[in-house]
Amino acid sequence: MGAGYIMESDDEERRLEIKTVASIVEAFARRAGLARGMRVVDAGCGPGVTTSVLSGVVGESGSALGFDIAEKRITRAREGFSDARTSFEVRDFREPIEGIGTFDFAWVRFALEYYKAECFDIVRRISGLLNEGGILCLVDLDHNCLNHYGMPARLEAAFSSAVAQLERKANFDPYAGRKLYSHLYRMGFRDIGVEAGAHHVIYGELREPDEYNWGKKIEVLSRKLKIDLPGYSGPEEFYEDFMSFFRDPSRFTYTPVIAAWGRKPPS
Repeated sequence: MGAGYIMESDDEERRLEIKTVASIVEAFARRAGLARGMRVVDAGCGPGVTTSVLSGVVGESGSALGFDIAEKRITRAREGFSDARTSFEVRDFREPIEGIGTFDFAWVRFALEYYKAECFDIVRRISGLLNEGGILCLVDLDHNCLNHYGMPARLEAAFSSAVAQLERKANFDPYAGRKLYSHLYRMGFRDIGVEAGAHHVIYGELREPDEYNWGKKIEVLSRKLKIDLPGYSGPEEFYEDFMSFFRDPSRFTYTPVIAAWGRKPPS
């Protein structure tokens, strides 16, 4: 399966756009210290929705730059969100990040979970983009995809096995969120703050954005990646079984989200 971005698909830009709630992004960023006049970088920006939100916070006296590994997502971001203070570049944060300058605030949201082996090195590289005293804000999920109630036993066993295989074989980290504070502490960041809450709380009738988001995740998990699905004849049966469970209004699903931020110490 390799160590690339496991959610890569023709529909990934749309999935990222649909699942991003601008008001939540803005609230997290403001609590971490993003303010007017700052220069902010959005690492792993996807199709640019979050970068646009951050750009709105810093205002006309600030600027925002988003970068992502995928040229097609950057093309979409430029088409949808480029303006006088918002720009986008293709960069891979698994490699040295060069040629984009320095920043007052760095934002990394829902990216480290896909790079378990490299996560600390990625954070260290992004930290290198900050001015002294600049703020690094990390946001990621914890116990990702694993919190469901009402799931039939056969589906639960296969689902848990699939996530464990992604962790072992595909560099996926279901527990990325709980590590964020440690990343900042190990680098000597100051004034560290941490928040924990719920990213998804899904019950009752299924909302269309949740159905699309989770449907695409399970589609990639079951149809694209070569993993074993114990108890199932193949990926189609697994996909249909999960979506049947997920559309049942009696099910309950939630996903914790953790944010950690701090100020870069002097060199």
